[in-house]
Amino acid sequence: MMRMDIKEAIRQRHSVRQYSEDHIDGEVKETLEKIIEECNRESGLHIQLITNDPECFDTLLGHYGKFSGVNNYIAIVGSKRIPDLSESGGYYGEKIVLEAQMLGLNTCWVAGTYGKGKCKAVLEDGEKILCVIAIGYGRSSGTAHKSKELSKLCDVPEKEMPSWFRVGVEAALQAPTAVNQQRFLISLDGDEATIKAGFGPLTKLDLGIVRYNFEAASGHKCRAI
Repeated sequence: MMRMDIKEAIRQRHSVRQYSEDHIDGEVKETLEKIIEECNRESGLHIQLITNDPECFDTLLGHYGKFSGVNNYIAIVGSKRIPDLSESGGYYGEKIVLEAQMLGLNTCWVAGTYGKGKCKAVLEDGEKILCVIAIGYGRSSGTAHKSKELSKLCDVPEKEMPSWFRVGVEAALQAPTAVNQQRFLISLDGDEATIKAGFGPLTKLDLGIVRYNFEAASGHKCRAI
């Protein structure tokens, strides 16, 4: 079977909260760890894969978030000294999420409904956990989130969009954001795509997630402003 491409991964990836007991191991785990290592090397982050740990989501918050069977997660960790830490965490976290989708895994970004005190991530001096990503073999593939109208998230008229820009915007609309808030605006500055975060919780993290989707699908950079 052919491996799906990045655009298909963006279309098929939805948030999943219920997981089977199947372990992440073998070639899948090795590939995932290699991707995380590459992202850390490129970004300076300290992203970590934690497997076979049911405690992090076995909490009141985890049950409130309707999570079950979560034994594996990715901790998005980085130094507070990294410029635009939240945006970087979102950008590289989404890269890992989409690579995981192409490996046959399911994921869910989680900022609040997990046991922060039970997270097994190792923190070095000056580091913090931005969020975690539940990961594993889902009991379902999840469902697509509702999106705002394109005109609310992009100020370029559809008839004036270059084809690559339209592809990027459509991928951006499919990106996960905190409580599906989609507080961002994508524009064109000459021949360059730009994106601006709105106000609200976790919008900088969301900015990185959305920006990665745009760039991965369109093949063009999208500058945060």
